[in-house]
Amino acid sequence: MRSSINRPPTPDQEEEEEEEEVGKEASLGDIINLKLVESGEKERLMELLRERLVECGWRDDMKALCRAYARKKGRNNVTLDDLIHVITPKGRASVPDAVKAELLQRIRSFLMSSSLW
Repeated sequence: MRSSINRPPTPDQEEEEEEEEVGKEASLGDIINLKLVESGEKERLMELLRERLVECGWRDDMKALCRAYARKKGRNNVTLDDLIHVITPKGRASVPDAVKAELLQRIRSFLMSSSLW
């Protein structure tokens, strides 16, 4: 079948149905994330997180872990992907509960003020 110069070929019916399903299934998390981004609150929360992680020494701990890993493997044998793969689980697990609680409270406050909750 030749496609017209003036219009693109018609998509397959299956592709069209899949696209409709994806559009309808925007999760609550997706909606919240969109609202956070649109309002600029996500960037403010990210900055708060950075500050809190520096204050509690988490960032220095992660630097030390990276340096230790690089020494162990040899500086020239370590890639950024290696570091991310090794450090990410440790980093996520070591975020202080107080920092998590503060961010969660800020997100809840945002949701309440935005009438999303």
